[in-house]
Amino acid sequence: MNTTAVSPLTVTPLGFIPDLKNATLVPFNETACENWKEIHHLVFHVANICFAVGLVIPTTLNLHMIFLRGLLTIGCALFIIWATLYRCALDIMIWNSVFLVVNLLHFIYLMYKRRPIKIEKELSSLYKRMFEPLHVPPELFQRLTGQFCNIQTLKTGQAYAAEDKTSVDDRLSILLKGKMKVSYRGHFLHNIYPCAFIDSPEFRSTQMNRGEKFQVTIIADDNCKFLCWSRERLTYFLESEPFLYEIFKYLIGKDITNKLYSLNDPTLNDKASKKIDRQPSLCSQLSVMQMRNSMASTSDSEDGLQMFLRGTSSASSLRNNQQEFYNAYGVSRLQHDVFC
Repeated sequence: MNTTAVSPLTVTPLGFIPDLKNATLVPFNETACENWKEIHHLVFHVANICFAVGLVIPTTLNLHMIFLRGLLTIGCALFIIWATLYRCALDIMIWNSVFLVVNLLHFIYLMYKRRPIKIEKELSSLYKRMFEPLHVPPELFQRLTGQFCNIQTLKTGQAYAAEDKTSVDDRLSILLKGKMKVSYRGHFLHNIYPCAFIDSPEFRSTQMNRGEKFQVTIIADDNCKFLCWSRERLTYFLESEPFLYEIFKYLIGKDITNKLYSLNDPTLNDKASKKIDRQPSLCSQLSVMQMRNSMASTSDSEDGLQMFLRGTSSASSLRNNQQEFYNAYGVSRLQHDVFC
């Protein structure tokens, strides 16, 4: 019978302290580094410098993602060179080739997004005057004007809208070239100049009431060219773009205010209208909307129109005559007090 010898247990006294000075270090495994190898080739270090620089680029920099992907691409390419020519390591070369392809595709995509957007010559002045000052990106403006709108023309004397005949629900337009004349029952109201909405009061009023007709006649005073949106498709698009929706609210409100100034000062020309750059109040918008869309609702609207056209352009004079204006055109004083 074979018997195995049992070694006696070593009991360590409670007060025993091991001698750390004379202890010898035993490696945990056979791969522990005993002798450091020589430094790698310069290509290896340049690749790591590219990685480091790319990772420390601040995110506040406008082009930080392009710089990051570009430096990662360069670093991976240098790693492939190092692994192929100086290390002869197939696995390192394969993995860095994969990383190179991924980062290169991202870099190309980011550069494609940053490409200069070419805006049509006919729309460039519109963008620079109305949308660029409000920081609308060119690609967003291109989406706005490239899908569901078209450029239409009118010859001198042709009508854009006829009083009590043309529906206001179909479209929204901005005049690009020429001049249009707005009149009510044969009375001249104001002109419309380039880079101004043609039917902004009707667009705003139909957000409250659908199925209305134009209460004014809009005729081309010159050969005109205008940008026309489908009302329904534009509304759906703006609902998906909250930033652009707020931009349109501001532009339409300011355009209505400019038209209100034009009603009080028919001599207001295109250059003067450019200087009117103020946030429109809802009171001003209601005034001109009621002028265009509710003027025919009362029997004494003809007298009210004459009284309004005789008003001055000063704000104090307009305020003194507002009560008569609202009574003539069917707007209650309560609405005036609430919105103004």
